Amino acid sequence: MSERYLTSSFDIHGGGMDLIFPHHENELAQSCAARPKSCEIRYWMHNGFVNIDNRKMSKSLGNFFTIREVTRLYHPLALRYFMMSTHYRSAVNYSYDQLEIASGSVFYLYQTLQDCEEALLPFREQKPEASEPKGKNLRITPEAQECINKLKDDFSAQMADDLRTQDFLNGALQESLRLMNSLVNKLKTARQHRQSLFLSLAEMEKEVKMVLDNLGLMSSSSYSEVLEQFKAKALTRAKLTEEDVKAKEFTKSDKIRLDLKAKGISLMDVGNETIWRPCVRKLETEATGLNNELD
Repeated sequence: MSERYLTSSFDIHGGGMDLIFPHHENELAQSCAARPKSCEIRYWMHNGFVNIDNRKMSKSLGNFFTIREVTRLYHPLALRYFMMSTHYRSAVNYSYDQLEIASGSVFYLYQTLQDCEEALLPFREQKPEASEPKGKNLRITPEAQECINKLKDDFSAQMADDLRTQDFLNGALQESLRLMNSLVNKLKTARQHRQSLFLSLAEMEKEVKMVLDNLGLMSSSSYSEVLEQFKAKALTRAKLTEEDVKAKEFTKSDKIRLDLKAKGISLMDVGNETIWRPCVRKLETEATGLNNELD
């Protein structure tokens, strides 16, 4: 099968840690005997197990979930982020809580991109102000340039160092998102150097999108569509509808807010309007929790 689709020589052959010996060694010996070019496989990569309650997830133990089951409650991007939050050679400690955290992380990521897009919209076709440098003399801020350099360098370094996705997600990427949010806030109030702030934010957005695309975390849908998809999954997990949330009399009871937060729904007052978004909740159940939701 691999010869048919990849030819007899390809870069990466993967499998679980339990296949290092003797399975893959025997496979290599058999393949090389049958097809000498099979010995040209460059890398043999072995991933850690997915564990539940410190036991390997497997069909034989009956303690496994299918991707289809998990993505009924969580966005596929949240599942991808969760898997990349642990080094591929380490055991993945699967839990409902960790999926909640991953879901919140990706929602924050896309909310940042959405806020960035909205902040840049008024400036996309606006001409530079007469009091500001024009053309090639316009530069991004030193802080933004330093952050971009760190983002690119860290991404290259972590990927070259045995695909250390978890270090990149928790390090340079988070710093970039924080700076993007800071630039968005500055653009709302700044009276000077607005074009420089605009250019800085636009460059930050471009570089962040590039690394996210390489990691498979960029969706073909718009930012707003992805955020709505995450909100729909949150409602499914909470066993609520949009109408249920909007029908609450928010100003009359803090208890309602606490009850909704316990179900993964956070209410925020923005001006005269109350809006909601998914939030991370602490769950008492882990492996059994998903089973109960799926029953």
